[in-house]
Amino acid sequence: MRVAGLLVAKTLAKLREAVAPGVTTADLDELAEKTIRADGGIPSFKGYAHPPYPASICSSVNNEVVHAIPSRRRVLREGDIVSIDCGAIVDGWHGDSAITVPVGEVAPEVLDMLRVCDEALWRGLAAAQLGGRLTDISNAVERHVTPHGYGIVDHYGGHGIGTEMHQPPHVLNYGRPGRGLKLVEGVALAIEPMITLGSPDTVILSDEWTVATKDGSLAAHTEHSVAVTPRGPWVLTEPDGGVARFAALGVACGQPADAPTG
Repeated sequence: MRVAGLLVAKTLAKLREAVAPGVTTADLDELAEKTIRADGGIPSFKGYAHPPYPASICSSVNNEVVHAIPSRRRVLREGDIVSIDCGAIVDGWHGDSAITVPVGEVAPEVLDMLRVCDEALWRGLAAAQLGGRLTDISNAVERHVTPHGYGIVDHYGGHGIGTEMHQPPHVLNYGRPGRGLKLVEGVALAIEPMITLGSPDTVILSDEWTVATKDGSLAAHTEHSVAVTPRGPWVLTEPDGGVARFAALGVACGQPADAPTG
């Protein structure tokens, strides 16, 4: 899973650099598939579920929260934000991660939302501690988002991950701590906050995939895959395993000394 996670990280880094006014979401999708396959991976999303998902990434723009399908007609414009969700399979194991990227110059209040969403993700990851409970993660995300006044999208959230992209348990981004699955060694989860500038209510669009805010407000989405270890959480989709971000939070990272880092 670490190898798959690093491939996802590499792909998202390339996509972040590629985001610019005039680029289409189909351009991003082509770059993602090329990068994943060049390193011997398989896009996790392509052909997934029913109706079969037709692309290698989800590219959700502005009020689209998750699962938007890349398109030649979707041209990124100055001031947009785009959430890019990416998954890869290597030797039967999955990695899954997402970023929300500003397109050119973006309003300060929107950048603040992106920052808070990313910070909430890392607080959730830091709560993936051996002996804890699943909702410790949910509560950590909620406690960081709520004081900033953003909406937390209902029902949607993270998931278990391993030999399948989506496995139990479902990881909500809100809830009381101390409940749910006990976090034991080897549990792997994809944690993914989804927050909005307005109402957290959503609708599914006519393509049967895209989830958008009901009131048209902007949304942000971030995600990492993390493993629970006796040494602390190990972020499988972050090149340094989470060492730097966890250090800033005063949390030990569980990355093994001999783990691949790129």
